[in-house]
Amino acid sequence: MEPDRWEEERRRGLTIDLGFAWTTLASGRDVAFVDVPGHQRFLGNTLAGLGPAPVVCFVVAADEGWQAQSSDHRDAIAALGIRHGLIVITRTDQAPERGAEVLAQARAELAKTGLRDAPGVIVSAVDGTGLSELSTTLDSVLAQVPAPETTARLRLWVDRCFTITGAGTVVTGTLAAGTLAGGDKLQLLGAERARSVVIRGLQSRGDPYPTLAPVTRAALNLRGVSHDEIHRGDVLVTPDAWPSTRMLDLRRTTGSPWIEAPAQLVVHVGTAAVPARLRPFDDDHARLTLDRRLPLVLGDRLILRYPGSSRVLGGAQVLDADPPVLRRRGDGARRAAALVGMDAFGDVEAEVARRGAVQESHLRRLGLLPGGDATAPAGVRVLDGWWVHGATYGAWQQRLRTVVHELHARDPLADGLSRGAARDLLAVPDESLLGAVARDAGLEQRGGHIRMAGARDDLGRAEAAVRELEARLQAEPFHAPEADELSALQLGARELAAAERAGRVLRLRDGVVLLPTAPALAMRALAGLEQPFTTSQARQALGTTRRVAIPLLEHLDARGRTRRLDAGHREVVR
Repeated sequence: MEPDRWEEERRRGLTIDLGFAWTTLASGRDVAFVDVPGHQRFLGNTLAGLGPAPVVCFVVAADEGWQAQSSDHRDAIAALGIRHGLIVITRTDQAPERGAEVLAQARAELAKTGLRDAPGVIVSAVDGTGLSELSTTLDSVLAQVPAPETTARLRLWVDRCFTITGAGTVVTGTLAAGTLAGGDKLQLLGAERARSVVIRGLQSRGDPYPTLAPVTRAALNLRGVSHDEIHRGDVLVTPDAWPSTRMLDLRRTTGSPWIEAPAQLVVHVGTAAVPARLRPFDDDHARLTLDRRLPLVLGDRLILRYPGSSRVLGGAQVLDADPPVLRRRGDGARRAAALVGMDAFGDVEAEVARRGAVQESHLRRLGLLPGGDATAPAGVRVLDGWWVHGATYGAWQQRLRTVVHELHARDPLADGLSRGAARDLLAVPDESLLGAVARDAGLEQRGGHIRMAGARDDLGRAEAAVRELEARLQAEPFHAPEADELSALQLGARELAAAERAGRVLRLRDGVVLLPTAPALAMRALAGLEQPFTTSQARQALGTTRRVAIPLLEHLDARGRTRRLDAGHREVVR
């Protein structure tokens, strides 16, 4: 197949942009290629094709030998950590005596990359030398590549976008993990904004498919976006499954120390090329601020390039896609020390400890948790989807317990600490965590407040007055005290509210105060009346006044224990 798509490429005999070809090997294995430019001037296009590729076919011409651009490609492979591939020495018909020499040279140059042990083949496309061996070797290499995750969240870097008459917008990319199906809804993350799109149809290697599994070249016919709104470097992702970040903490994997690097550079990841600002912490760790948001996670590999140059500066690996803000003097040094201790697989407990509390779904988005159910480390508590560091949880309990006890000591009649005040006090990320914290701190919750367990029985200075009120009402259950009598006992609204929270009194409308047992006593008396009964009959049966009888009857109505039939009659609900 001819991968040079543009007339200028064919006219000049020079690959300028990405090309695409595919074939079926003798074993029956299908394989697709992304042909990248070799010339230094088009390194940006080369890196876009290389970024999503899991396997590399490294080509060196026998008659030209190792070139400057070969070194750029070597550095890019090393930066991306690609470990699977083969070395192919071509054009041996032009220099038949140099094939073994150039292969040895290529092996020496690739010795510090993941292709150090890659098999090598010497071929000529003109006379057919080595082509059968090339097919066999390629088949063997592909057989050794680990099986991709078919159920993984999707991240497809767009390398082409065009329109087809009658079909609409089509994008292409390399599907390295996950599965695509017609009708799937995806998020398109572009330089300007994110949008939702739907897959209308799928193709791979020129044929339609209802679903596509990795690893494969994929063409997606999209609904919901025009072709001029999508560009190389945009990304199609599983909705709500990836973080979108502009700030990364990195570890250098290849290249010169970062203390020597320029502050402004270009970052290549997937098919994207994004300007960025580098803040070195030391030779090997730095913070990178991107000009646009990208869906990057722990372990992702990046290529850093000098702006306006074809030179590769080096490679980096993401250690944190959601790093802490650095505000105070010395934060950079402290962050560098923390990054030195991090590994590329992530330390979930350390990340939870840094944040105090984080949702499990966010840990998954950051790449810190594998698929399926995850077991929290011993030092982490799991609460309603939140992972909370044990030390943070203990500090929350102690702080809440101390403040609630202090509040009760100052004012035993207080409702307690409101949930809003408690959230502000502890700076918990979600109010749903307060219930567990209060319970485990030995506190109780009631009516939107948190208070000491057992504090409801302590009415402080109002205790004696409430006891006297209780004694009066026990003698005459429906003889509610008048306002001046309550005033004489120094029982105002605040004291009575505290007594009601403690279950000591029942407050009805119009300032009527009875014991909590009053409704049950009233029902016994009312059940003995001929049904239905009038308000006057109820008042006489209870031995009380209309001031007390009417609020009490309304209380019973509201709870479904009596039923009002008309303006003057009620009946007991049996």
